Amino acid sequence: MWSIDLALSAGQLARCDAWLSPDEAARADRFLRAEDRDRFRASHAALRLILAPALGLGGDALAFTAGPAGKPELAGALAGSLRFNLSHSGTRALVGVSPTAAIGVDVEAVRPIPDVLRIARAHFAPWEAEALAALPPEALGLAFTGLWTRKEAVVKALGAGLSLPLDRFALTLPPAPPRLVAIAGDDPQAWSLHHLEPGPGTVGAAAIRAPGAAIARCALPPDWPDRPPR
Repeated sequence: MWSIDLALSAGQLARCDAWLSPDEAARADRFLRAEDRDRFRASHAALRLILAPALGLGGDALAFTAGPAGKPELAGALAGSLRFNLSHSGTRALVGVSPTAAIGVDVEAVRPIPDVLRIARAHFAPWEAEALAALPPEALGLAFTGLWTRKEAVVKALGAGLSLPLDRFALTLPPAPPRLVAIAGDDPQAWSLHHLEPGPGTVGAAAIRAPGAAIARCALPPDWPDRPPR
């Protein structure tokens, strides 16, 4: 599990551009806001920096495609050789890598969210909404954000996108350790979940569809844009 600092200088961002494929560069250019464009450029360069050594390849040898629900996957001769997932929020990104099991990650910057309980009752499982409503007001925002990352990580591991509504499965709330309580059409015991704190002011989660799966927590060094994938 890799944590990445996306707060880069203009020179570092320019070096990231050299690692992107033409398709990735075109996708970055479609973002209207500069901060969104820069976040995409940095996070996808970091993804290549992480995956290339794991595969024993140069960064420019990696090709990606979209799975049935749009989840990125390795393409061509590399298809199925590694499972991975990328998430970014603010100036922090997470990359999860697994040799065989489906994996999903999510990171969120902690910030005030109005109408937390209304959102939970509209989208979460009833058990989760009731558990959130029972919390003291000062604990509600962080618990909601932590639960959101857990749910997003599960959805991303499955590659289900919007085809798996968030009320079809339920998880424990922070600060309790993450655990699937129930999931439609699947066995909760088949999953491993992990709580993550990738950097100041952020909370994250990883979901792996394998029982008892551990994770190794790593971070790219501060000068990572100066270390191109080889």
